[in-house]
Amino acid sequence: MNQHPTALQNKWPYLFIGFAVLINFSGLFTPIIGPDGTLYAVIAKNMVQTNNYADLFNHGTDWLDKPHFPFWVTALSFKCFGFTTWAYKLPGILFLLMGAFYTYLFAKKLYNEPIALWSALILLTAQHIVLSNNDVRAEPYLTGLIIASVYHFYKADKTNSFWQLLAGCIFAACAVMTKGTFAIIPIAGAIAGQLIITRRWKRLFNPRWLLAVILGLIFILPEIWCLYRQFDLHPEKVIFGETHVSGIKFFFWDSQFGRFFNSGPIKGHGDPSFFVHTLLWAFLPWSLSLFAAIFNFIKKGSKNVQAVEWYCICGSLLTFLVFSASKFQLPHYLNIVFPFFAILTAQYLYGIKSVKTIRAIGITQMVIIVLLLILVVALQYFFRPEAFGWVTAGILLILAGLLMFFPAITVNNTFQRIAYRTLLTSFIVNLYLNLAFYPSLMKYQAASEAATWINHNNLQHLPVKEFDDGYVSAFEFYNNGAVTIFDANTRLPARPFLLYAPVNVVNSLKAKGYAIQTLNTFKRYWVSRLKPTFLNEATRAKELDTTAVVKIN
Repeated sequence: MNQHPTALQNKWPYLFIGFAVLINFSGLFTPIIGPDGTLYAVIAKNMVQTNNYADLFNHGTDWLDKPHFPFWVTALSFKCFGFTTWAYKLPGILFLLMGAFYTYLFAKKLYNEPIALWSALILLTAQHIVLSNNDVRAEPYLTGLIIASVYHFYKADKTNSFWQLLAGCIFAACAVMTKGTFAIIPIAGAIAGQLIITRRWKRLFNPRWLLAVILGLIFILPEIWCLYRQFDLHPEKVIFGETHVSGIKFFFWDSQFGRFFNSGPIKGHGDPSFFVHTLLWAFLPWSLSLFAAIFNFIKKGSKNVQAVEWYCICGSLLTFLVFSASKFQLPHYLNIVFPFFAILTAQYLYGIKSVKTIRAIGITQMVIIVLLLILVVALQYFFRPEAFGWVTAGILLILAGLLMFFPAITVNNTFQRIAYRTLLTSFIVNLYLNLAFYPSLMKYQAASEAATWINHNNLQHLPVKEFDDGYVSAFEFYNNGAVTIFDANTRLPARPFLLYAPVNVVNSLKAKGYAIQTLNTFKRYWVSRLKPTFLNEATRAKELDTTAVVKIN
């Protein structure tokens, strides 16, 4: 790519970044995916409704799993904009965009403007980044906070600026208060790895890093105070089925090291190869280029360690190795190092000189493009999304036209054409997902559908209750009024009231003599666990169960 920098330095990368930003906003109004997303939304909603921003509660019980920072930010958004889907998703997307901006700044300092622009583009079009801006959890926050912290620590090391160090500590502390102490791994790995490999011993042992640790501990005091107040002061509380549970110990140890060693209250089953095959799809359409970039970087760097920067490779691969060794693994964990991966990929592609290599990458990307487009066509054919309308079809047709003709009429180099076609393919795939697939899929999240129906049809303002079978957070968030759990084994609540429950539960209540009037029914599927039989319209019915909103008199 350095043979043809002109096109990379013109207006097109800026225009495509603008398109990529819009793509990441395209799922803003699609209902929140449960169970995790809706659970986090409920917890932040509880904060605002109770005006209690120190304690984390779910259904009136103490909740100890994630730290407070994303809940504070989401609660602020709710306070400003109300309890809406887009108010929940907006902060996460903005933090991710902040991460893209810092990726650009960092790559520009390490390399140059063209690489910086393509680093931001690659990050914004990486498949799991776009997915996570629809299914918002903690990762969009972490992605922005971690790369911002690394950038400011980099500047502090280069300029000896206290203010840069302070900014790095603030972002690092917010990252720790988002996910826990393991958020330090990519930050410390990037900075320390660079200094160790290049043997900058004086800079590695500079007192500024001790000051950074002290400042970081000071900045996470709000989290420690909240945990101490809610848990450590109340050893009688039952958490994870036990009493005398320390929130501070959980924060510093069990939530991170406990999962890593599988010794904490939340356990998993790790697979050392999990994140290798996860990265193959999560970093699409750039994943194979990333693998080539990592191999080429290590090969080049091993010959002359002083000739390359080590921030990105150290920050990303150290985190990758730690997560791969962990006993608790989820695909979205890797998102936090995607800014480093984006920079590594961009600098590799920009530095290619060999015509043979360019041709090989071009063929590889064309195969990926074709496969992704086939996937969209297959999904449309088998899934038959209800939300696929003329507007969505028109937008996709325009993008398909651009995919065919835009690169050919704007650039005259084979690789540039492939690069722009790769971006356009990402736009097509993710617009289809966010405008057609996910809006249709979320119709099967019956809890949110039922809650919305009740909001418009509970004209008598009857009390609303729900049967807890694992889907309750979506119902609780989307219901405008108060919701309580219904337990048929306890004392019968005052009647009449509305109940949302699976039909088998409703039928059992009828058998017990309850006077029940069915108001509406909803087809339900656990939308975060997709199966081929559900995705195929012809076999979908056998994967669905039915829930109902009933009036109990």
